[in-house]
Amino acid sequence: MKSTRKIIEIDEAKCNGCGKCILSCAEGALRLIDGKARLVEDFYCDGLGACIGECPEGALKIIERDAHDFDEQAVHKHLHAESDNASSALKPTVMACGCPSTAMQTLKPQTSISEPYQTRQESPSMLGHWPVKLQLLGPQAPFLQAADLVLLADCVAVACPDLHRRFLNGKAVAIGCPKLDNLDAHIERLAAILKGAKPKSLTVAHMEVPCCSAFAQAAQEAIRRAGVDIPLSRIVIKRDGTVLGDERFSIV
Repeated sequence: MKSTRKIIEIDEAKCNGCGKCILSCAEGALRLIDGKARLVEDFYCDGLGACIGECPEGALKIIERDAHDFDEQAVHKHLHAESDNASSALKPTVMACGCPSTAMQTLKPQTSISEPYQTRQESPSMLGHWPVKLQLLGPQAPFLQAADLVLLADCVAVACPDLHRRFLNGKAVAIGCPKLDNLDAHIERLAAILKGAKPKSLTVAHMEVPCCSAFAQAAQEAIRRAGVDIPLSRIVIKRDGTVLGDERFSIV
């Protein structure tokens, strides 16, 4: 059914095809076609405009026009189909920015961690997907769907000698820096992932330094913005690599 409602409009003359708006759309309403961001179907767009702030060219705006009503059930089917297509593809899917290094892949960890670490000649990779940077991840990524998600401050990867065994086995990971990166952009991206991919749990791993603890507050804010109910825990790592433990904390 059609009605006059708010919906996204894209100025193709301004669009440079960077794809940032596509990654921020939790409903999968946008797609890069012939080098330009396009609205796939009216009924996939909720008209809230989460994608607008991501556009560096100001090519997106919310207008009011006759459009098919937003269909949440159709969105769920659309995202599920996109996830299935990405999972079954024989070659990796290049993400919206077009850079081959961001090609989305589901990886196969080398071995199970049931084998004692001390008996192995080298530590196997337990990384299950690519990319890992939070700003390169979108809610449609198949490896994020109903996953146990770890939000990892990037210094943890350097400080923790047992990172793969402790944090990556069977989990999805998103990496960023709460001090040097745009923290609000991280919150928005994480909220979109939580809303769209609906991970089973979220664990924040950060360094003991005060500025790094902002990732825990960022996770709480992302959960609030996404409006989801998800178990949230925090792991703190000292500068000498000591892991201080797993702490479950509530959303306030």
